[in-house]
This record gives sequence, C-alpha cells and structure tokens, in this order.
Amino acid sequence: MKKVLALLLALAMVFSFAACGKKEDAQGPQEDKNPLGLVNPGKLTVATSPDFAPYEFYVVDAAGNYTLAGFDPAMAQYAADYLGLELDVIPMDFDGCLAELAAKNVDCVFAGLSPDPTRMDKMDFSDLYYKGGQSFCVAKKNDTLFASLEDTNNPKYQIGAQNGSIQMDLANEFSPKADIIPQTKVTEIIADLLAGNIEGAYIEKAVAETYAISYPDLVVKFDVPYDQEGSAVGVVKDNAALMKGINEAIAKALADGSMDKFVAKANEDSTGNIFEGIPEK
Repeated sequence: MKKVLALLLALAMVFSFAACGKKEDAQGPQEDKNPLGLVNPGKLTVATSPDFAPYEFYVVDAAGNYTLAGFDPAMAQYAADYLGLELDVIPMDFDGCLAELAAKNVDCVFAGLSPDPTRMDKMDFSDLYYKGGQSFCVAKKNDTLFASLEDTNNPKYQIGAQNGSIQMDLANEFSPKADIIPQTKVTEIIADLLAGNIEGAYIEKAVAETYAISYPDLVVKFDVPYDQEGSAVGVVKDNAALMKGINEAIAKALADGSMDKFVAKANEDSTGNIFEGIPEK
C-alpha cells in the first residue's frame, strides 16, 4: 500500500511539473507579427490623391488602361520594398487622405505633403524627400492684372486653391481680402483659371510648372514665400518604429539617386496622356 501511495505521489509530482512547464511556455515571449504597428500586418497601406502631377496621377495607355504614376507612388513602393512589405495604395481626395490618416485607417500619406506645424496634432512628418516650392498662377490673358503678390489681396478678384491644402493657407495669408474659391482637385483649379472663372490660383510650384508644359496659356507668375519648402510623408501619429523605417528609406533613396530617377520619370510621364482624379470603376 505504501508503495502504491508513493507511486501515485510521484506521478502527481511529474504531472504537476509538466503542467507548470506548459504554463510557463504559454506565458513566455511571443513573436511580434506586426512590429511596425501597421493597419494591415505585412502591408504598407498608403493614401494618395492622384490629381497632382508630377507627384501622383494616372498614365493612360493606348488601350485605355490606367496606371498610377508619379514620384510619390514610386517613393512609396521604394519604402515598402525597403521595409519588406507589400504596398497597398488607396486613391482618394486630398482632404480624405488627411482624415484617413488622422483616423489611423492608413499607415502613411504620400501626397506632396508640406510639413505644416498646424497638422502635427493629426500626424507626424518624415524627413523631407523632395524640395519644392509654392507659386501663384494666372492665365495669360490675366497676366497684367498682378504686378506683385500684394496685388492679389483685392476683393474684386477670385482666387483658387485646393481645399485642405497648404495652398489654401497661403491664399488666406496673402490674399485674405480676395474671394477665395476652394476646389477639391487641382485639375478643377486649372480649368477655372483657363476658362476665366478665377483670376489667379495658389498651386505647388512643381505641379504648376508641369501643367504649364501641357497648357501654354498657364503662367507661373510668382514664387510664394513659405517656410517649409519641401514634401514629407505623413505618418500615422506616435508610431516611432514606422517613422524610423520611412526615414531610413528616404535617406537611402536620396543617397543612391533613386529619388532623382523617380522625379525625372514622373516629369516625363506627366507630359503624355494622363488622367488626374479617381477613375470611375
């Protein structure tokens, strides 16, 4: 009887140790399958506003197929490759990009964003990946209306700018007395300028210069002063790991010449058959 009790006690101790071992294993360190804190693990989910050539737009081939182009999508792909991720680009209006990033529904915004301090409560900004500038544009027929940027600050003029953009901020800063006309897309601003519906517009300089190639009646009239001349990636707030990876990718693209190639290709593509906006499905 004593032997049986001893045997039962020994077996109980073995099972007890085994159970403890399993519990310890279960509570041990687990592999982090989403170390970058991404919206969708394994994917870099990016919002962009494809109405902003040469930053982002669509190239249309002879068969009518649309391909997203521009140096922002190219840089986004480079960053995704650097981080070992699949790229998922979601086209939307510019103000939608800002809202989706603020709501943490996307990881990043690649859309010619200027690192405006007033946006810092909704997103973080990467290092600059492109140095640009701001401009005031007119149609040729209105070229003589403005001798200086100060002349735009007049209630008799209608001045266009993209809604939610830095250009809208500049319009309110330099032309507060004018009738400021917000538009959703830059293409709408260009159309209004050329049709004579507005007398002038604030447009990002590289974008304006690209349009001026396609539309000879468009004049890039003045450079507009702006402290943050350049573009950064909008990164979801408080994600230090993703920010570190994006900045590393930017530094590498600038150092190895990839960014220069992206810009050159985007400028070339933007002079062909393009579409700006979101194609109908």
